[in-house]
Amino acid sequence: MRLFVGIDFPPELRQCLALLCAGLPGARWVEPENLHLTLAFIGETDDETARALDVELGRLRAPAFDVTLTGVNVFGAGGRKPRSLWVGVEACEALVLLQGRVEAAMVRAGLAPEGRKFTPHVTLARLKDAPTGRLAEYLSGNGLFRLGPIAIGDVVLFESVLGRAGAHYTALARYPLAG
Repeated sequence: MRLFVGIDFPPELRQCLALLCAGLPGARWVEPENLHLTLAFIGETDDETARALDVELGRLRAPAFDVTLTGVNVFGAGGRKPRSLWVGVEACEALVLLQGRVEAAMVRAGLAPEGRKFTPHVTLARLKDAPTGRLAEYLSGNGLFRLGPIAIGDVVLFESVLGRAGAHYTALARYPLAG
């Protein structure tokens, strides 16, 4: 099973984000129901490790908090070919704390930490040969995007099933944060 831990958004918020998903050739847009904020990508794992992770995430203690989504950007800039388009997350100490606790739960479950710096974001699209000028226009036109505050009250263990039309995400378990 292919797993990740993230923050799920309510349908109305995903619909607001989906309004950004248009107007850029070469973009393979994320389906609205798949828009989320990843805290940790786990990848392929066996049932026993998944059960251990479920137990450890069940022990997770962190406060509920609010986030604000702001601006758009790409990964792969700086001379490299842009590969994904995303909405950023305004600096949030509680989110960084939560992500660290999720990684600690992964380690206790026998998984390796992800190993790359946490850059909170919501992926909007994968890019393939997006025209540079159009991408610059898109980034400029949506650079002032802002949505929030958004109440975050739980963490979700997702399964990701890859298919011809892209990935499909299923929430396997939800872990409430302290009110």
